[in-house]
Amino acid sequence: MRLFNRARPLALMALMSLGFAAQADRAMADEIIVAGGCFWCVESDFESVKGVTSAVSGYTGGHVANPTYKQVTRGGSGHYEAVRIKFNASQVSQRKLYDLFFRSVDPTDATGQFCDRGESYRTAIFVSNPAQKADAEAAKAAAAKALGRTIVTPILPAKKFYDAEGYHQDYYKGTKRVLTRFGPIKQKDAYKKYRDSCGRDQRVKDLWGSAAPFAG
Repeated sequence: MRLFNRARPLALMALMSLGFAAQADRAMADEIIVAGGCFWCVESDFESVKGVTSAVSGYTGGHVANPTYKQVTRGGSGHYEAVRIKFNASQVSQRKLYDLFFRSVDPTDATGQFCDRGESYRTAIFVSNPAQKADAEAAKAAAAKALGRTIVTPILPAKKFYDAEGYHQDYYKGTKRVLTRFGPIKQKDAYKKYRDSCGRDQRVKDLWGSAAPFAG
């Protein structure tokens, strides 16, 4: 009996450890990281999806610690402009988000997205576990079948994600006035003009037609 009593706390600790591990796996599964060109646009698109609880612009995939926007867009850091998307899996599935991602970009372009060119604007999916890799690969295969073309978007092991500077977060709905080539206007207006002039929505519509989920 004494041996049994000593074993009970050990068994309880083992069960608690399994429970914490399961919670950690679930937390990881409820977050994805994607790169789809300008992170303002990816953030704007996915924050409109029911079940998405947050979308944060940032940098990942490179070798420079604590990178700045200038370092990343200048090139050489290895980082992509990326977005960390957190979601409620009871409202939207991980696979659905990957499908939406492919249909919100041009995954046939290996050198950038739309008017933004260079390594930091390439598309990519960053995965942290086998379930993410499986869903991402299935979504990529479905995109290739739908387009009948080669998809160049790589599926890469996740690296440390660095939040972008504060002024980049929710840029698409900011009311602060900024000086642009269109004159001094509010951030949200500057964002819309940038997105329109960059041709993002038109290219996505040309490529995906009615399957484009965010193109206006």
